[in-house]
Amino acid sequence: MFELLGITPQGLVAQLLVGLINGSFYAILSLGLAIIFGLLNVINFTHGAQYMLGAFISWIGLTQLGMWLGQPDFVMNYWVSLFLTPIIVAMIGIAIEKTMLKRLYHLDHLYGLLLTFGLALVMEGMFRHWYGISGESYPVPEILQGGIQLESLGLFLPKYRVWVIAASLTVCLGAWYLIEKTKLGNYLRAGTENPKLLQALGINVPLMITLTYGFGVGLAAFAGVLAAPVFQVNPLMGSNLIIVVFAVVVIGGMGSIMGSIVTGLGLGLLEGLTKVFYPEASSVIIFVIMAIVLLLRPAGLFGKEK
Repeated sequence: MFELLGITPQGLVAQLLVGLINGSFYAILSLGLAIIFGLLNVINFTHGAQYMLGAFISWIGLTQLGMWLGQPDFVMNYWVSLFLTPIIVAMIGIAIEKTMLKRLYHLDHLYGLLLTFGLALVMEGMFRHWYGISGESYPVPEILQGGIQLESLGLFLPKYRVWVIAASLTVCLGAWYLIEKTKLGNYLRAGTENPKLLQALGINVPLMITLTYGFGVGLAAFAGVLAAPVFQVNPLMGSNLIIVVFAVVVIGGMGSIMGSIVTGLGLGLLEGLTKVFYPEASSVIIFVIMAIVLLLRPAGLFGKEK
């Protein structure tokens, strides 16, 4: 069959791997969006900019932080960056939530969307002014350089790609377990449905909401650090991805944690297959699927009808 279509098994597996990598980024980014929307009821259009911010902070820590500190030999290596960058971006997100977003919770979704869209444009514009749009490269960590030769398939499997997939799955499933299977997750969900009752039990609901937003933003930054060695770090990397990620969230079901994870990975693989069999459709296949799902099941594949 592959011979008739002019496609080798090696080419198919290689493209599926690319699709799985893209799906890993779709999953972790859509998870952050789903958490913020599902628990805070906010459409966070700054998510792509926060993903870009995570990649840039990681790159700056590696290339420029030493000069800023007056110690040219000092660098923030990849592993330290992978831990610290999501915390830094989460703190920025918390500042945004405390000063701006919390004033809009009682208003229509449109106000939050417009505010976050404007903030995304400001962040992107700042980094375009400082660094241009040509992009900056980020080296793969030494321990993850090279790859594994799969003789039976005739494929070379880059170690860093495997790490991206494993890290994304681990974080996504960990977040799902935290929200769906723990007492903290029960409090978070209860806080969105009946915050007054939860406050009567002594739970600080405003703080919980703020930390939830910070957690969702931190997921975007974590994805940005993972993406830095795969894609060029540039101010447009978030805006190029965020529309696709919103489509993933809509298909999976707005606010559905597991829906975002499964749909992100599945659509990444489908996109990879489309690039093999019909490359011209690969850039629109996700939006075609979204249109079909909205026609047949407006709440999304994993969403709950209201």
